[in-house]
Amino acid sequence: MFESLSQRLATTVNRLRGRGRLTDENIREALREVRIALLEADVALPVVQALIQRIKVRAVGQEVARSLSPGQALVKVVSDELTMVMGKANTELNLAQQPPAVVLMAGLQGAGKTTTVAKLARLLTERKKKKVMVVSCDVYRPAAIEQLRTLAEQVGVKFFPSEAGQDPVRIARDAVAAARREVVDVLLVDTAGRLHVDEAMMAEIKALHAAITPIETLFVVDSMTGQDAANTAKAFDEALPLTGVVLTKTDGDARGGAALSVRYVIGKPIKFLGAGEKTDALEPFHPDRLAQRILGMGDVLSLVEEVERKVDQDKAQKLAQKVMKGKRFDLNDMKDQLEQMGNMGGLAGLLDKLPGVSSLPDSVKSKVNDGEMKKMIAIINSMTGKERRHPDLLNGSRRARVARGSGTQPADVNRVLKQYMQMEKMMSKLGKGGSKGLLRQMRGAMKGMGGMGGLPPMR
Repeated sequence: MFESLSQRLATTVNRLRGRGRLTDENIREALREVRIALLEADVALPVVQALIQRIKVRAVGQEVARSLSPGQALVKVVSDELTMVMGKANTELNLAQQPPAVVLMAGLQGAGKTTTVAKLARLLTERKKKKVMVVSCDVYRPAAIEQLRTLAEQVGVKFFPSEAGQDPVRIARDAVAAARREVVDVLLVDTAGRLHVDEAMMAEIKALHAAITPIETLFVVDSMTGQDAANTAKAFDEALPLTGVVLTKTDGDARGGAALSVRYVIGKPIKFLGAGEKTDALEPFHPDRLAQRILGMGDVLSLVEEVERKVDQDKAQKLAQKVMKGKRFDLNDMKDQLEQMGNMGGLAGLLDKLPGVSSLPDSVKSKVNDGEMKKMIAIINSMTGKERRHPDLLNGSRRARVARGSGTQPADVNRVLKQYMQMEKMMSKLGKGGSKGLLRQMRGAMKGMGGMGGLPPMR
């Protein structure tokens, strides 16, 4: 999400960074580019007009004109105003209530409500250590009830059973009573959706809300619907006292306008971003971090948090001890590293959070893809245990067999082994010279960074 917007804004602000001073013409030209970029990203027109006006007022004011680096100052103004439009700071769920804290999920059909319920249940269980129960009030789609049952088992939370044809209000009341009996901290209520806003749907969800008085009412919206997301949000906000928004499918080729529009149009905070189908693909929404990503500054804080949360600390510790003792880094270790990278969203997900990546040419970014990483894992999986421990055994005939077993070419196997040898050499340096040896090795590797999909040298 935001790729085209990010590229266009990054080009605009980069032209201003090095300017010794800004003229009215510079600023007018920059704001025109920003305006076009926002409209192309499907940001609602009232939002674009308000944002441009706020940037303009600050840009021609004292804080930019008298700055030692006016180009940089204008970049900061744009970043600050994008952050303000999206809501200043992250707004957490309010669960300060006598258990169970009831969270009602509302939205159109296909927005991803059921999947989001499972993702939120997992997040609350793993990160907040809450005891969670889920229930489906979508009595019109038996498949939705079954889907939530399956997802609840996957994420390890309680599931309150319901059936097609039951009264949704009765289901919700019974679920609240059951959650109270079983001393559940949070009850997540999935509701029925429609293909479009209609009176019957709104009447039903109003009745549900009145019956269970949830502490949080979250509007789940598909970010790929662009301006329509803001219009739908407005309709739901008029019918229900919404407390927040969850943007789904943010990993698609969406232009990103929903994130910038919804908060401004309904005045309710975006609380979470959903990306992908996996149950761990839900993250708290941080407006300041997203504004930095839009401007090509990366999101290092989120990257660090993700590494701390998703890297297997035991495996990392064992590998460090193994290397420091002078034992050889083998292909099993390399496979572990690749799989952990995949757990963090793959190469594409990591790159998206690194500063400056948005300005790289598409020809470079296209070479960095998770397909190659999966291919490498498949190649290592096709080796015997002995070959993984002792890569020197892999002669020509063995490499040909591994290629056949993994559905790849011998040249692909050779590339994996070449990358393995580079990693093994780096780990060997660490074992011999400690952290200083590793740093020297990394500096040397960075000078000619050609192996990772053709990324340019780091400066």
